[in-house]
Amino acid sequence: MIHLNVIGCGRVGTTLATLLQRAGVCQVQDLFSRTFDTAQAAAQFVGAGTAVAHMADMRPAEVWMLSVPDTQVAAAAGELSRSAGLFPPSNGRAPTVFHCSGFLPATALGALQALGWQAASAHPVMNFANPAQCVSQFRGTPCGLEGDEQAVTLLRELLSAIGGECFSVPTESKPLYHAAAVFSSNFMAVLQAIAQEGWAAAGVPAALMPRIHGALLRGSVDNLLTLGPPKAITGPAARGDTAVVAAQAAQVSQWHPEAGEIYRAMSVLARRLATTGSTQSLFDAGLSPEHEAGPTPRIGP
Repeated sequence: MIHLNVIGCGRVGTTLATLLQRAGVCQVQDLFSRTFDTAQAAAQFVGAGTAVAHMADMRPAEVWMLSVPDTQVAAAAGELSRSAGLFPPSNGRAPTVFHCSGFLPATALGALQALGWQAASAHPVMNFANPAQCVSQFRGTPCGLEGDEQAVTLLRELLSAIGGECFSVPTESKPLYHAAAVFSSNFMAVLQAIAQEGWAAAGVPAALMPRIHGALLRGSVDNLLTLGPPKAITGPAARGDTAVVAAQAAQVSQWHPEAGEIYRAMSVLARRLATTGSTQSLFDAGLSPEHEAGPTPRIGP
């Protein structure tokens, strides 16, 4: 049985530890977090493992998961490396360590790699809002893997066993890969907040906003999943109503300067997506600026 130690007992670490324990592919052993109470709560949720107050109190294990914020990955690896003498290789093999950052490469664990540990990064593409919900919904979740070959091979086996659909991410592409995830998920929340604030400023009754918001958001998501972005895009920018776009951009900028900049930039990309099927500029392909300018603004509704 593979013993798993967890450093960082937030939603991601707790979810993965629970799934690996329940699947019988790992025995969760020791859990450490910034507060002892958090580690205790994680052990209780997982139904296995021992919460420890200090990293140095953790016992040897074949696999280590560092599910800490991106800014703390290198520091956690460094602190663990200073106690590495306490962790002799198991069964003649050096331990495997992985972090869960979508942005950082496995080399963020360099302090442990220098000791001969096999390192990887594993990024499940999922919104980890609630561990109980995530545990029940994890099956089928895409998991981006990157790092040392031996570590990636092991993680592919472990995550596949709990229902993950693993794929490889080139090390040099991790920043772009994660930025795409941010566009897909995090920025959606920002855009929805701007929309709701705009409706409120325009005098839409508060009681109606959830219905307006829900109808538009559900319809948009359904169309995106069914048709794909190029066919799902609608609105004045997609239609080429440049006069409407310009007037709205001016109004939005007066109300919310940053949102005005976003509106203008998104309108350019929306028009491009509608006309070419891509948000990227086609100028490099020899097309003229007129190709992306769209039709003459129409008059009237």
